Amino acid sequence: MGMFTEELTMITVIEITGTDCCVAACDGQKVHDKIAAAFCENRRVEVSFAGTSDLTPAFLNSAVGQLYGSFPIELIESSLFFIDIPEEDEVILKRVIGRAKTYFENAYSCGKALSYVPGGEDA
Repeated sequence: MGMFTEELTMITVIEITGTDCCVAACDGQKVHDKIAAAFCENRRVEVSFAGTSDLTPAFLNSAVGQLYGSFPIELIESSLFFIDIPEEDEVILKRVIGRAKTYFENAYSCGKALSYVPGGEDA
């Protein structure tokens, strides 16, 4: 793993999902895959929620939460940025991230390879 470059990948959620309704876990997965691919290229990522509506925990678990099972927390926190997100949606996002961190910390500390089910519980 080399050092992180300052190269930035811009991800606009609405362009990837093709819809302004961010409710489906499968749409979140598309966003996740783009973020993960950028991380694998040592890039920083800026995710824009401009024009989106109906942001759900299921979508965010899939898009962001499961990153914590694949990448170190430090990498995610220094390399992933969210813009154009309404305050009420940011609250949901922070809750999803907090839950994902706790989940994966527990999964690792138990030494089990638990499978993470995005959207398994409502916020």
